[in-house]
Amino acid sequence: MAHHRLLSQDSAIFSPSVARIAASTARDWSYIDAWLSSKFHPRPVPSFERNNDTLKALLALASVNEAADDERNLVAKSEATALQELTDSEKKIDKTSRPLREGLIEAVEHNLPTDGHTALDAIANMALQFGVAFPEPDTLGQRMCQLQASIHDAEQMKARVEVLHKHIDDEAARIKELLKELQRDDYQPPAHLAIQNLDMQRKVKALSAKLPELQDKVAALAASADSSHPTIADLARDEQEYLSVLSRKKELDVQLATFQGLPSNPDVARAELEELRDQLRSVESQRDAVFEGLVERESPVKRRR
Repeated sequence: MAHHRLLSQDSAIFSPSVARIAASTARDWSYIDAWLSSKFHPRPVPSFERNNDTLKALLALASVNEAADDERNLVAKSEATALQELTDSEKKIDKTSRPLREGLIEAVEHNLPTDGHTALDAIANMALQFGVAFPEPDTLGQRMCQLQASIHDAEQMKARVEVLHKHIDDEAARIKELLKELQRDDYQPPAHLAIQNLDMQRKVKALSAKLPELQDKVAALAASADSSHPTIADLARDEQEYLSVLSRKKELDVQLATFQGLPSNPDVARAELEELRDQLRSVESQRDAVFEGLVERESPVKRRR
C-alpha cells in the first residue's frame, strides 16, 4: 500500500516531521480501511486509488457519516425516552381513573330502581345476543326490527317447506300404492299399453329422423341472425334516415293535397280533370272577351267616332 511505500522511503532518509506525517497518514488509512470494511461487510471493499485527495474525501465522508449516526442514535434514544414516559403516564392515568370509573358505575347500579335494573339487564342481554360492543337504544331497536323481519321470512320459508314436504309425502304414498298394485300376482297390464308403446316408438323414430334437418335449420337461422346490438352510430344513422323519410312524406302530402277530392278510379278522375280544364278554358275565354271589350270601349279612336 501507499503508506507502506512511504515508510520504506522514510527509512532511507530519516526526518522527525516526515515520520510524524507518515504515522498520521498510516493511522488515517487504517481508520478508513476499518470504516469501509464495516460498511461493505460481508462483501469485500472495492479497489480504488490511494492518494491524499482520496484520503481527504474519505475522511470527510466518514466524519459526516459518524455525525449522522450519532444524531440518529440521539433521536432514537429521545423517542424511546418519550415513549416510555408516555406509557408510564398512561399507566398512572389508568390506575387513578379506573377506581373512579368503577366507583361511579357501582354507585349508578346501586341507586337504580327495579325497573332500571330490569331495563339495563335487558339492554345488556340484547347487546350480548346481537354482538354489539357499544349498545345504543336506536341500534338495538334496528337490530330487533331486523330480527323480526328475519323471523318472519324464516316462518314463511318453513311454511313453504312444509307444503312441499306434504306434496312429497302424498306422491310417495301414491307411488307406494302403485308399486303394490304392480307387484301383485294377478296384475295385468292394460290392453292399450302395447299399442301406445308402439305408437310412441314410431313417433320417436320419426322425430329422430327429423332431428338432423331441424338442427341444420337452427344452425342456419343462428348464422343468418344478426345478434349484434345496435350502437349509438347506428341509432343516429337510423334517426337521420327516418327524418329524411318523414320530410319526403310531408312533401308528398303537400303534392297529394292538390288532388284531394278526386275519385279513386283513375278513369273517372281523368274525366273529371278534363271537365275542370274545359271549365278553366271557358272562363279564360270569357275573361279575354271582357278584357277586349273594355279595351275597345276605352280606346280614343272609338271616342272620336
